[in-house]
Amino acid sequence: MSGAAALRTEWESRVLSILRIVAGLLYLQHGLAKFFNFPVVFPAGQPAMFTLYWFAGIIEVFGSLFLILGLFTRAAAFIMSGEMAIAYFYVHMPRGGFFPLANGGDPVILYCFIFFYFFVAGGGCWSLDQLLFGSSARR
Repeated sequence: MSGAAALRTEWESRVLSILRIVAGLLYLQHGLAKFFNFPVVFPAGQPAMFTLYWFAGIIEVFGSLFLILGLFTRAAAFIMSGEMAIAYFYVHMPRGGFFPLANGGDPVILYCFIFFYFFVAGGGCWSLDQLLFGSSARR
């Protein structure tokens, strides 16, 4: 086995798990800011219950927690990816047109596709999915 193949075999699932945890921790901040003004004050103010921003905050908080733990990773990631797609077209495109550089949507697109990757790949070896459901959760 070549060095690259051995590296891939040994580390692919671990790096997937690390990316999942880091992405979840970063994304969690968005939901916490909406509801608790932590770690920063949410610019639009605390969202009113049952508004679009309120539902986004719920998805961000609970989806992030599921992602961090690697529990129901695929379902959480699918919902979060969809939320980011909606956010791009609903919030960012009206700000400055289609191009992400003009409308500040770069992070939204990255989150969308990272979450979509987790939907396809699963939670990795360091996940509750792996612990509870075995190899079907992805190496």
